[in-house]
Amino acid sequence: MEMSQAQRVKILIVLGMMSLLTALSGSSTNLAMPRISEDLMISSSAATWIVSIGLITTAVLLVMFGHIGDLVSKNLVFLIGEVVFIVGSLLTGIAPTYLTIMAGRVVQAVGSAMIMANSMGIISQYFPDANRAEALAVISMFVSLGSISGPAFGGILITWASWRWIYLFNVPVGILIVLAGMRLLPLRRPAHGEIRRVWQQANWTGQNLFTGGMILMFASGYWLQQPTQLWLGAGILAGGILLTILAFIQDQRSRSPWIAPSIMHNPDYLISVSVLLIVMLVNSVSNILLPFYLQSYGGISAFASGLLMMLQSVTMLMITPFAGWLADHWNRYYLTILGLFVLIISQIGYASYPAKISMAPIIWPIVANGAGMALFLSPNNALTMGAVDSSLSGVAGSMNSLARTIGLTIGISFDATLLFAQLPGVTRISSQSGEPFLHALATVFWLATLVSVVGLVIVVFRSIRSRKQTKTLTNNK
Repeated sequence: MEMSQAQRVKILIVLGMMSLLTALSGSSTNLAMPRISEDLMISSSAATWIVSIGLITTAVLLVMFGHIGDLVSKNLVFLIGEVVFIVGSLLTGIAPTYLTIMAGRVVQAVGSAMIMANSMGIISQYFPDANRAEALAVISMFVSLGSISGPAFGGILITWASWRWIYLFNVPVGILIVLAGMRLLPLRRPAHGEIRRVWQQANWTGQNLFTGGMILMFASGYWLQQPTQLWLGAGILAGGILLTILAFIQDQRSRSPWIAPSIMHNPDYLISVSVLLIVMLVNSVSNILLPFYLQSYGGISAFASGLLMMLQSVTMLMITPFAGWLADHWNRYYLTILGLFVLIISQIGYASYPAKISMAPIIWPIVANGAGMALFLSPNNALTMGAVDSSLSGVAGSMNSLARTIGLTIGISFDATLLFAQLPGVTRISSQSGEPFLHALATVFWLATLVSVVGLVIVVFRSIRSRKQTKTLTNNK
């Protein structure tokens, strides 16, 4: 539909504000774990499931809500998701027991899945390809801002009020965003019985297989981090991967697949989401392992190490607008290659961290990591959404978010495991860990470098393939 630039900007602000709110809530939750554990009198390991249950729920529902958005209305699913997120935030904020806070987090995650699954699709629906990368970059900026602000925002609320306000804050702010969204986003009223028909015809067998696979993949991390149960964890992980693969195979053979066959047979799209998964996996390595080096080994305070690690998000926030503009005015394929190259350099920098703490060699890989991510994400997101028809942008966007989530999950599950597998008998890193720890840390980052190189090879192949296709089309004309 025809829409003025001013309307597009207002819609982008609504999408961005909701992305900021969900990112803010997620990053604040990590900080609140110790206080929640204390107030509800639960163990620290039980408290971590308050985070995990949200990740699992979001991951298993992303594709489903993207598909429903394509069939019914992306705007409608997005706005309902906002309401569900607000309700979940309220339930979590007032939860008196561990079980009720878990239930609230599930509801909140359902809303997050509905929002994430359709945000990129809405942008593709209203923004032409010439401006799409810049619009997607703006959303990334809001997410980065939420991730950066989360620890400070949560710390203020926990110190001056209560951890509950991390969630209760979402209620009044979320309501304002919903009201703005209802005014700005055109809504199509579903025909009588349309939603029921979509629900009844959906491929629930594939969804159940996928849900089981995701749960097993997430849960495997618990056993993989215990050296004595490593094989059990590996078996559970393998079972989760197998179920997930079977879910995709079954879905393509069903009468009403969640994922359109044209997407699963679109090499340009599949390459883009696969490289995104690789990049998010690599990015998670530093997020998980740097606290061990900075705090446990280097003796740097949690506050100071937090500021150092924030440099990655700050760098992304600063470079993302430029990367979005560049992606709309330069070759997007070349820009993703540049982003991967910078990411590789950052991993080499991490692998070369010195035995004696020194700020310069510590800081530059963190900054390079943020720059590489910013340069890669904006053009890759635009290439991903530009590879599919706008009628399928909902499920295409949800698959993109799913690749991001799975990449983070794999990284989180394996990074610490690979580190401690090289340090038999070591349960806690300290300044006395010395050379064995530095060697183990470097090994993990060299592996991350290798994975990054694989990603670089794939994007170079994608660029060559695109150039050949363009040349063929030109010759045919």
